[in-house]
Amino acid sequence: MTAVRLGDNKYGKAEVRLVRVTRDTARHEIEDLNVTSQLRGARLEGSFLEGDNSLVVATDTQKNTVYAFARDGVGSPEAFLLRLAEHFTGEFDWIEGGLWQAEQYSWERIVAGGAEHDHSFARTNRATRLAAVQVVDGETHVTAGLTDLTVLKSTGSEFHGFPRDRYTTLAETTDRILATSVTARWRYLPEAVAAGIDYNAVYAEVEALLLDAFASTHSLALQQTLWEMGKAVVEAVDAIAEIRFAMPNKHHFLVDLAPFGLDNPNEVFFAADRPYGLIEGTVVRDGVAEAPNAWKDLPGFI
Repeated sequence: MTAVRLGDNKYGKAEVRLVRVTRDTARHEIEDLNVTSQLRGARLEGSFLEGDNSLVVATDTQKNTVYAFARDGVGSPEAFLLRLAEHFTGEFDWIEGGLWQAEQYSWERIVAGGAEHDHSFARTNRATRLAAVQVVDGETHVTAGLTDLTVLKSTGSEFHGFPRDRYTTLAETTDRILATSVTARWRYLPEAVAAGIDYNAVYAEVEALLLDAFASTHSLALQQTLWEMGKAVVEAVDAIAEIRFAMPNKHHFLVDLAPFGLDNPNEVFFAADRPYGLIEGTVVRDGVAEAPNAWKDLPGFI
């Protein structure tokens, strides 16, 4: 007979949509999150192997806890997830750890009559903020990030010097459009988490650093741009141990207008959505300990 066993597992409630309005003054604040809670524990294996639910903290309970905790405020998504992690691992002694994730969507105030409105907002088209808290083997890891940060530079990018064989058709260029949609996740040093971090301030700083590095780097390849973006973050923010990227190359191809008797001096392009180059990489602070459990089961990175 073939021997089988239960491998790694977790369970919980995914994508709990939460909008928290702070209305303690006439000027309201809004926080818009998508929260996922998943629990782990060796004693939970009975629910998989035998259908024994005696230790299963229902996914509905996890959902309701998210909403109940929001009544006391959200703050940064990282701080909110840490509260959830501490609750579930402290309230139920058989819950040994878990993964708590959040996406946060940004809103900006509508300007009406020349002034920011107190309680009317419009969704921004900037990146979606990411946060995750991982509890594994008694250790807590905090990661943050962003996704769908779509950026483009219309010049200041080259690509040449690559090897050619009989299958190579790509022309070399010293002037091209460089565009990508950045997904980045960074890991905070455990000692920085213990000392306390202003997660909102660090997020704003990291986003600004990424944008500045993308714009100011004269790019010879998207790989080089990735490195410069990560290097800028790790050098500037002492609390960050490493930053990981996934960056698709959103290709723009020059359209041949010669059949219409027209030239095209690098002005009219076809924006292709697929296939696309996919560049991934990590920039690490020298000397920090690796923390593979911080990335366990997180989407988007190997």
